[in-house]
Amino acid sequence: MKHITPCLWFDDNAEEAARFYTSLFPNSKIKHISHYGEAAAKASGRPVGSVLTVLFDLNGQEFMALNGGPLFKFSESVSFMVMCDDQAEIDRCWNALCGPGSGGEESQCGWLKDRFGLSWQIVPRAFMDMMQDKDPRKVERLMQAMLGMTKFDIAALRRAFDAG
Repeated sequence: MKHITPCLWFDDNAEEAARFYTSLFPNSKIKHISHYGEAAAKASGRPVGSVLTVLFDLNGQEFMALNGGPLFKFSESVSFMVMCDDQAEIDRCWNALCGPGSGGEESQCGWLKDRFGLSWQIVPRAFMDMMQDKDPRKVERLMQAMLGMTKFDIAALRRAFDAG
């Protein structure tokens, strides 16, 4: 087995989503776009020549976006976690995916939905490092701080973790 490629089901905006996602992350690109032929169009009810699939890479991870129609929707049961190195990276990803005018919506604890309905977790690598600390009091303070956040604030997490 070479690798596993997540396939994301969109109604009719797979190419738009893939182009948006590849614009956000470094080392990302559209690899191939396929279109509905007559047989697939007849079976699906999609127009001949419209985009069927988009194969793309996000920072080395391959994805497939499929225009499959309105039958299935994304849910929070699957999300993509983006590990960020600093606050600037968190802010950039957060704002692009759910900031003002983006069409996305924020949730809590670093979770959001983008304008396509896909769930993301924008997480500082420092948070994951602090979560592994052997002092349960530090980890508890960290969790308390995190539970009060929408977008992660690394400085506030660090203050909570170090308090005491």
